[in-house]
Amino acid sequence: MQIGVYGAGYLGTVISACLADFGTPVTCCHPDSSRMVEMAQGKVPFHEKNLSEVIKRNVRSGRLAYSTDVESFARKSGVIFLAEDTPQHLPDLTLRISKAVAKPPILCIVTPVSVGTGEALEKKIHDAGLKAVIVSQPMFFTAGCAVEDFNWPDRIILGSNSNDAIQAIKQIFHPLVMRGVPVIVTNHATAELVRESATAFVAAKISFINELAGLCERVNGDAVHLSLALGLDKKIGPRCLQAGAAMGGLFAQSDMDSLARLAEQNNVSLKILSAAREVNHALADGMAQKISACLKSLQNKDVGILGLAFKPNTNSVAGSASVALAQSLVSRGARVRAYDPVAIPDAKLELNGTVHYCESAYAAAEGVEALILGTGWPEFRGLDFAKIKNLLRRPLIVDTKNILDAVRLRAMGFEYVGVGRV
Repeated sequence: MQIGVYGAGYLGTVISACLADFGTPVTCCHPDSSRMVEMAQGKVPFHEKNLSEVIKRNVRSGRLAYSTDVESFARKSGVIFLAEDTPQHLPDLTLRISKAVAKPPILCIVTPVSVGTGEALEKKIHDAGLKAVIVSQPMFFTAGCAVEDFNWPDRIILGSNSNDAIQAIKQIFHPLVMRGVPVIVTNHATAELVRESATAFVAAKISFINELAGLCERVNGDAVHLSLALGLDKKIGPRCLQAGAAMGGLFAQSDMDSLARLAEQNNVSLKILSAAREVNHALADGMAQKISACLKSLQNKDVGILGLAFKPNTNSVAGSASVALAQSLVSRGARVRAYDPVAIPDAKLELNGTVHYCESAYAAAEGVEALILGTGWPEFRGLDFAKIKNLLRRPLIVDTKNILDAVRLRAMGFEYVGVGRV
């Protein structure tokens, strides 16, 4: 079966490459011809581990092709995944594809959408005198681990009232189904609600441990040990239970915003979601306040930040706690020097010239009164901290991710400040 994927952003690029890796012919379509040419050459416009290699491998094998002709693409594809990063073109796109084909297409909506979209699209197609089968299929990728997440998902969610469409999708994902990945078949609204609810639940979990980290600092507790102890409880689990990590990412904020609007429209009070968002938004200012207290003031102080991406192995700064912290430090009068292995170009768009960018971690440390670890890139653990100490004006390290060896650094003469750590 020929599979189509419409979209040349993050979702479309990942999904088309990974589906082709299953051994099935896949065509990725988008009207931007220059983007299609670049992607066919494996030139991914964002940093995502292993993705370029997957694209190149499947292009060479002939399983993965790129097209700008929507009508031809639609006619050749039995199942089409609509995987743009934003939903504004979905209504027009579904009508255009439905008009182009003789047989009603199976259209899988992977694009993050608000609850009610699947039913609304079905009605729009019906009102136009056309036929198509809509399947709501949210996918869950963690930036920096998207290829792994695609191949080892926690579950496959399919929202549709068509058994034939469900069987067709299961056949496409046969390698995962045979491996035992659970398939949950439900209606459109539930499938759409899963994405937003999962994001909100993770935000609540992260916000909870961050509030407890603040309590740890008051009662001489250790948030790292607390997170480990709680995470070993099988009812809780360790993932997303690390103090210092704010909720960020390409779709996180839009998911929570959409869920909050849905609740408001239906006169439902989601108090836990509201509290989680409030805690999440306050983290950067709270950390800036902590650094200000260490330095007595941030006015005219030089500080360095290591890491600007919202998490390691990605260049995305969407919802980045590190970028928010840089903004808060600047607003308090600090001069900020920053380094990130891959995210500086994206960070420049957010920080608008307020930060001095450096070519290495050591350059970011030179002459500053506090060095802040903002993103948990593994390479930062292996820095030459003896060299770092000689570069700093004051040997103060603020570890917002709790990934550095506090005992070792203190033994070397550093002032070490973590999140919820003694």
